[in-house]
Amino acid sequence: MYAATHPESGVGLLRPLLEGVGKAVLAVPDTYVTTSVDVTPWADVKWEAILAHRSEVARERPLPGILARLPEADRTQIIRTEHFTRLTLSPTKGDPAQLTI
Repeated sequence: MYAATHPESGVGLLRPLLEGVGKAVLAVPDTYVTTSVDVTPWADVKWEAILAHRSEVARERPLPGILARLPEADRTQIIRTEHFTRLTLSPTKGDPAQLTI
């Protein structure tokens, strides 16, 4: 099982945006991230899915609203990579950085 997360090194543009509306960035040490996925080919689809949350896009504090006010290049930089931490209840074989076994 994988938990979505944000590494401390990967919240560069996001940190000041969230702090600007009184929110904290919930990030983990980089060493906790076992898998990162470049989703750039699907960034447009991901953005459309975020926009589907119209009530959040229209408000100032939720992340979709913050992202909607950014230039497209900055927004794409923020949403183009997904980070995960592999959670296991017992030892596993193979490379924990792989999404499939």
